[in-house]
Amino acid sequence: MKYKRNILITGGAGFIGSHVVRLFVNKYPEYRIVNLDKLTYAGNLANLKDVESAPNYEFVKADICDFETVCGIFQKYGIDGVIHLAAESHVDRSIKDPFTFAKTNVLGTLSMLQAARHCWSGDWEGKRFYHISTDEVYGALELTRPEGVPSDISAHMVYGDEFFRETTRYSPHSPYSASKASSDHFVRAFHDTYGMPTIVTNCSNNYGPYQFPEKLIPLFINNIRHRRPLPVYGRGENVRDWLYVEDHARAIDLIFHEGKVADTYNIGGFNEWKNIDLIKVIIKTTDRLLGNPEGYSDGLITFVTDRAGHDLRYAIDATKLHRELGWSPSLQFEEGIDKTVRWYLDNQEWMDNITSGAYERYYEDMYGNR
Repeated sequence: MKYKRNILITGGAGFIGSHVVRLFVNKYPEYRIVNLDKLTYAGNLANLKDVESAPNYEFVKADICDFETVCGIFQKYGIDGVIHLAAESHVDRSIKDPFTFAKTNVLGTLSMLQAARHCWSGDWEGKRFYHISTDEVYGALELTRPEGVPSDISAHMVYGDEFFRETTRYSPHSPYSASKASSDHFVRAFHDTYGMPTIVTNCSNNYGPYQFPEKLIPLFINNIRHRRPLPVYGRGENVRDWLYVEDHARAIDLIFHEGKVADTYNIGGFNEWKNIDLIKVIIKTTDRLLGNPEGYSDGLITFVTDRAGHDLRYAIDATKLHRELGWSPSLQFEEGIDKTVRWYLDNQEWMDNITSGAYERYYEDMYGNR
């Protein structure tokens, strides 16, 4: 079958990537969707069981740092569009092992760019290289919300007058954010130097189904289920902007098709929460769905030493994306949290396979050493 487009999605077995792959496979049967994933600890093909047999879906196990292999994928499938999500993404891991983050996030992105440049050979007509980044590249904002204002007055709270905008100066504070900032610069440099049609987006914290359980929300849902401690950095005062992952996937779809070449778009939920307030919502929701009395799991909260270089506040201004392309989040936060908690409780086998490492052993047997 001749496909209208051949889209390469890197990191498609991961959390956000699997939602993007699923959306594109289901929404665009006239596209061939090629999912390139190395299947590191955070990549899990069980995230895509529902589309793995779709006629327009292909999976390729490969490392984005392997330039020759990536070039071969471009040539074999006639790739004309890239949605680049593959990355090491956990801040704590980057603090312990910055080399891995520099290799994957910087050199891996450079490998992807060079492969696209080599295979497209300057014929940019109908081509697009879309790089997904993070709000963490911008650094941190001040926490200036007036004291004494209850944290539960609204799902869309604001903790300061400043926001990250597309023009905000980069100021990364962790090895993870530094590696993503570097990769962003390489993407823009390939447009400026070679004319490659690139786009960059910077997104706030995502939550929802299929997130690897080292991340806060699935970790805490699972710990509440098993009556384990809920470790909170510092006093839980750090503020993050949260976005439901399916809303992010919708934004990626829209920007890939309608975004301006060489432009940057911020994607956020206009939905700031202090960590401690978010945790209380998770506890309340999980206890309710488990049939526990209110307050049953409050005592599991355990304050631990704060993370090194822990940014105080992130807040995305997604006005440009709304104004130019008409995107906005579809879910109120409490609705998204309720859906998320229900999914993890209803998919305990998925969670148990992750936390036990069973999924890794299964895919080692299927695809070889990770």
